[in-house]
Amino acid sequence: MPILNTNIKEYREKALMKQADLAKLVNVRRETILHLENGRYNPSLKLAMDIAKVFNTTVEELFEFVDE
Repeated sequence: MPILNTNIKEYREKALMKQADLAKLVNVRRETILHLENGRYNPSLKLAMDIAKVFNTTVEELFEFVDE
């Protein structure tokens, strides 16, 4: 079963942003960002698009499915 890899943490740190900052910008709890970064949560399409918009990038650049 494929797993979802994410580059959110790298983009967030490059932007000198805390998890809480990103969470506020996309209207979720900080814990949601934590779970996304740790691969324990698959975002909705809207959330994935909102996060990509914050970093001015594509959903495909932030998220990638890989085989285990």
